[in-house]
Amino acid sequence: MENPYADEARERWGDTDAYRESQRRASTYTPADWERIKAEGAEVSRRLVAALHAGTPADDPAVMELAEEHRRQISRWFYECGYDIHRGLADMYVADPRFTATYEEQAPGLARYLHDAIHANAARAQGSSV
Repeated sequence: MENPYADEARERWGDTDAYRESQRRASTYTPADWERIKAEGAEVSRRLVAALHAGTPADDPAVMELAEEHRRQISRWFYECGYDIHRGLADMYVADPRFTATYEEQAPGLARYLHDAIHANAARAQGSSV
């Protein structure tokens, strides 16, 4: 699967265990695996958009569970995504316009909503406040 940001990712994270593990795993995936990965991600996104449109707060337990599904998908398919790493990804979703645009194309406000849900879920899981 071609990634237009592969060079940037290698430069930024190439010396991390997560990057190496992600590369190792991804190199074994078939086209059918990639379709499954995309479908799983799209389903979580669809449910997040529905919750956002319904006005469900990002720190609602059902929305935090969607954030947890998001984290588990990363762990299942790419690398072990602990809560601190997941928070870092959430921060990138709102700080990097490329990530933000990916979510905002699905629904205005989704990048911030997912960010907030991830932070709330991590706080819940780690027994602390957001």
